[in-house]
Amino acid sequence: MPAYVLAIYDIVNQREYEPYVPAVIPLLQKHGAEVLVADYAPRVLEGDSRGVVVVRFASEEAALNWYDDPAYAPVRKIRLESTANGFACLAKQFVPPSS
Repeated sequence: MPAYVLAIYDIVNQREYEPYVPAVIPLLQKHGAEVLVADYAPRVLEGDSRGVVVVRFASEEAALNWYDDPAYAPVRKIRLESTANGFACLAKQFVPPSS
């Protein structure tokens, strides 16, 4: 069953953040991920504006393999050091209850 990584954060240092996307894309591809949403200025309906990223993986295991990949550690560090107010989670696909 697909699993999704959702990340919400403010980019506080654009210059330091710039290498993140080119570095993370090959790692996501390596783990079979698909970026569904990447919007750093979404239209806010409730709450505070933050960048939003949603990535789909084939499974929770695939998502965790990406997140725990030793090659991702220095890339993750770029994101953590150039952003603030961050939140990331692993969520399962919604399955409606059967009637």
